[in-house]
Amino acid sequence: MLAYARDRRRFLLFGSRRRVDPETRRRRARTLLESLLTLGPTFIKLGQLLSTRPDVLPPEYIDELAALQDEVPPADWSAAKRVLEDELGPVESRFEAFETEAISGASLGQVYRARVDGDPVAVKVRRPDIEDLVEADLRVVRWSLPLLLYFVDESRAFSLENLADEFAKTIREEMDYEREATMLAEIRSNFADDDRIVIPEVLESHSGPRVLTMEYVPGTKINDVETLDRKGIDRSRVAETLQRAYLQMIIDDGVFHADPHPGNLAVTDGGAIIFYDFGMSGRVDEFVQGKIVEFYIAVANQDIDAILDALIEVGTLSPDADRAVMAEVMELAIQDARGQEIEQYRVQQIVGQIEDSIYEFPFRLPKNLALVLRVATVVEGVCVTLDEEFDFIATATDYLTEQGYREESIRQYAEQTGRQLRESGESLTRLAPKTERTLDRLDRENLYVRVGVEDSEGVFDALAKRLVYGMLLTMSLFSMGVLYALGAPEASIVAAVLSAVLLVQLYRSFRDGGGSLQAKPQFTRQNLRQRRREE
Repeated sequence: MLAYARDRRRFLLFGSRRRVDPETRRRRARTLLESLLTLGPTFIKLGQLLSTRPDVLPPEYIDELAALQDEVPPADWSAAKRVLEDELGPVESRFEAFETEAISGASLGQVYRARVDGDPVAVKVRRPDIEDLVEADLRVVRWSLPLLLYFVDESRAFSLENLADEFAKTIREEMDYEREATMLAEIRSNFADDDRIVIPEVLESHSGPRVLTMEYVPGTKINDVETLDRKGIDRSRVAETLQRAYLQMIIDDGVFHADPHPGNLAVTDGGAIIFYDFGMSGRVDEFVQGKIVEFYIAVANQDIDAILDALIEVGTLSPDADRAVMAEVMELAIQDARGQEIEQYRVQQIVGQIEDSIYEFPFRLPKNLALVLRVATVVEGVCVTLDEEFDFIATATDYLTEQGYREESIRQYAEQTGRQLRESGESLTRLAPKTERTLDRLDRENLYVRVGVEDSEGVFDALAKRLVYGMLLTMSLFSMGVLYALGAPEASIVAAVLSAVLLVQLYRSFRDGGGSLQAKPQFTRQNLRQRRREE
């Protein structure tokens, strides 16, 4: 935290703003990584979340934290067994067989292999006493946040506050295995007719708030490209399937798996994708779904203005952002997503444009989009691992076209354009005679502009009071000095008391503030006879 603050103010609490060189940030990022690993499960999760938040941390921190895996040594079997039996009863009576060595150890839980009714299952058990540790760690995060907010700009403060809220909500949800089972079942039903997606089935009879039992589905880890190639699996097709699956979850279904790192994704020998661990999952409301569709359509059409409009409307881009600079950034991002070569001089040019205000970069992240961004970031990394030349935009465009989103967008645009043209035509038919009448009045000097000033909140009254109080205060202070100099202390005390009263009144007039002035121009025809009378 101290280093984060020192990167922004030369003398921490005061002094000019500054930027440190990339190597210094990278060194500090490594120190942060080591600290998070030392602090334990909650902070490992926090580091994972930070690794997907370019709106909060510089690129060097993102790169270092991206290597942070949610893998910690499993708890002793005796402690895990106690949690398991508290939820389900004796292990020997509930499972035909149970392997006591965990096949996966994570910060919040660990997974074991077992057998139920002759079928292999995976049993996820929450870590013993993890709840108290997480709550204590969350208090530390909450206590630290106000200190960080002092050193950051408004947009980054917005993202940090949302990050803290999102992190607390996400980690508590991830410890609730009943919620995970519900989300898993819903997502599984959404892909029931798609043989390219495999999601394990939950055994409700062997599950509870701290234990989740699922069918065991083996596969090749999705980033094990050598094994995939040896099995003859088309990696490009797997990448396309993965992106299409997430487009369906986010745009169509509104419920999605939010932790698609390689440890949670595998591939069957037939090329289908297996999804594991639904502890981190989320929902998308209809408004965000609509804006995401608009964004993807704008990207597909390479309509930079529409892209920026969509980002502003959904709340991820400040309305005060420099649209010219952001347009160039978006053009480069589209080229990169298409796997096209990017001219180095253009990158340097844009970096130069934003370098002086890098910590005021206008991207921010609302709560309802945090998990969506995480998904987009991690899925991109997985797809590029599978196919370095994977074209995200082409796949998204094909999906939107197949689902009818682009056709609907074109239809709505045509309807809106037709309506605007009709309204413009109607306005033109009304405009000609009005224009002729207006010109005629100008010719006869029969047109003037009247400005009416509305002061509904008493701004003029407030200004007048301040002016009067100020004049009286000046006079009373002058009188007090003169009377004291003339040897009339009693009179000068009276003047001092009067000055104090006037000072209080003046202060109150400024504290109460004032309203706003509004000027409304009104074009009004003049009554000639009334004007003659006034003349």
